[in-house]
Amino acid sequence: MALTQDEGVCVRHWDWSETSQTVSIFTRGNGMVRCVAKGSKRENARFSGGLEVMTRGDLVVSLKTGGTMSILASWDLAEVFPAARRSLESFHTGMTMLDVVQHAVEGHDPHEALYDALVAALRDLGGGEREARGLLSVLWAALTQTGHRPELTVDLVSGEPLKQADVYSFVPRLGGVTADGATSDGPVWRVRRETVEMLRVGEGWPDAVEGTVERATKLLAMYFREVFGVNPPTFARLLGS
Repeated sequence: MALTQDEGVCVRHWDWSETSQTVSIFTRGNGMVRCVAKGSKRENARFSGGLEVMTRGDLVVSLKTGGTMSILASWDLAEVFPAARRSLESFHTGMTMLDVVQHAVEGHDPHEALYDALVAALRDLGGGEREARGLLSVLWAALTQTGHRPELTVDLVSGEPLKQADVYSFVPRLGGVTADGATSDGPVWRVRRETVEMLRVGEGWPDAVEGTVERATKLLAMYFREVFGVNPPTFARLLGS
């Protein structure tokens, strides 16, 4: 049995039997891995620290393809992100991040930049504005790494460079913005200029205008729902719906 070493964040886990679990782990080198952790609930199991959602660990796994569950041979707990255990707000933010990667990433399809963004954002939980920017970073990385990064420099109706405007129209069907206020068969969302300008930076956003991070996060979350055709339960709290 060929074994692969990697690191990953536990995204989901379920009881499989009295002594075992099934888990979804977003790994850095192998993408989303869904596997059986046989005997993980036994006291002498090779799963130090236990398998808990929103923890990072080093793992050894026998990878399977074709819809067959992989076999988790060992798990060595490395990081627990304690802010998510101290604050309900931070816990909800962290679970929203996990929902993003759960729905964006296919099995055995690595996205190292998204993994790094997730780990950095989980470390920033409990940090006020840093926590908010972390969630935005995960949404941005998920859309970018899966080929759905919104176009924010070209007007997707005229095909010309985007003209200066106070308010733009974001057309999710087209994957970007227009300054012409065009209608569409699908939804069209009004977006402030400062939101578009901030997102063009692409990461970090240290100098964002007050309130812009929150508006940008809601915009990307709504776009994420349209792109992937999902409505994760954590998004209801984020979007107020």
